[in-house]
Amino acid sequence: MTLLTMQTGDRFVANSAEIFQRYGVTLEVGYDFEHYRTLLKEARPDHQLGAPYDPQVHDMSRNNAFWIVGRNIEGEIVHTQAVRLLDMNGMTVGDYFTKRFREFPPSIPGLDLGRSRFRAGPNAKRMRGSVAYHGEFWIAPGADSLRGQGMSCVLGRYGFFEAIQHWDPDHMIAFMAKGIAFKGLAERTGWMHTQPGALRWFLKDVADPIEGFMAYMDREDLHYVLELPLNDLVAMAA
Repeated sequence: MTLLTMQTGDRFVANSAEIFQRYGVTLEVGYDFEHYRTLLKEARPDHQLGAPYDPQVHDMSRNNAFWIVGRNIEGEIVHTQAVRLLDMNGMTVGDYFTKRFREFPPSIPGLDLGRSRFRAGPNAKRMRGSVAYHGEFWIAPGADSLRGQGMSCVLGRYGFFEAIQHWDPDHMIAFMAKGIAFKGLAERTGWMHTQPGALRWFLKDVADPIEGFMAYMDREDLHYVLELPLNDLVAMAA
């Protein structure tokens, strides 16, 4: 088992804390997803809580799920993300999502789930063990936004850090739309691997699908990413 070392963990916490202080950001980690739903209504009234994190659909507790909310110096919510440990029942990631990808739709209305599909890549067919699913990643837009400041590098890695502290998973994965992936979000937030063509979501009465990538890392990847110097990454991403 590869664990995040105390030295690496201390370095990441210290460096990220300095950056959050510099930008006036405070983070809260929580486990009550009904409360998280109310926070989303406050921060993102046009966004529905994603189905993978809906406590009315899934049995979630501090043992298998958490959310992160970031606030600016005025107390306004400027960032969200959430992570959930999946119940794999011994399946590979490829088998799991081939059977259950419809439980992880994007938060948009009018999906045609019958035409939609998941395609398992070579690594997805090999990945076994404990798997953490990462989603709900959002940074508020606007003139004073953290977007374009390189903060996605730190915020994404903070989610990885918390996942390791909670469960030390064998793998961590996320889905993202092709357009977002092409803009470099996966690289900025720290994902080391992506699979194109993983998802095709169709809307009712629309011919062309919304294509999705699967981002993924194993435990050693997570460990490696958290050892990289944060200040250099923020400077390069800004």
